[in-house]
Amino acid sequence: MTKPTEYRRTSHCVYLCDYHLVCPTKFRHPAITDQIWKYIYGKLLEVTKHYPTIYIKEANHDKDHIHILISIPPQKSVGEVVRLVKTNTARNIKQQFPELKQYYWGTDSLWSDGYFVSTVGVTTETIRLYIAKQGETDTGQTTTLFD
Repeated sequence: MTKPTEYRRTSHCVYLCDYHLVCPTKFRHPAITDQIWKYIYGKLLEVTKHYPTIYIKEANHDKDHIHILISIPPQKSVGEVVRLVKTNTARNIKQQFPELKQYYWGTDSLWSDGYFVSTVGVTTETIRLYIAKQGETDTGQTTTLFD
């Protein structure tokens, strides 16, 4: 079972909605250098500043894609958050790094239209066991969940 500190809270909701998000560059071109990554990472932090319910737990990159471990509240869709991430990280990037214009002329985007997303968190087996044991023993999860 996950640690209670991993649960996030809103005024009417307790949740653990973590996702592994992968955003590839357009044409899978190896465009992400360390300097470009630093810029992208700064923009990711800006997204969380403007949307404090979106929480980036981990982020890293390869030359042609980025990986983000992100917590998204249940009120927001994954697609909406992907749009926020891609739009805000790509905005003005060509002005900061003119060398990108040679690969991405005629488009404002650095990112491919597609993305990969997978849920992360409690395993299905853990949930099955938790549900099956209801009423038998109180392991204290609800106490920490709804304090």
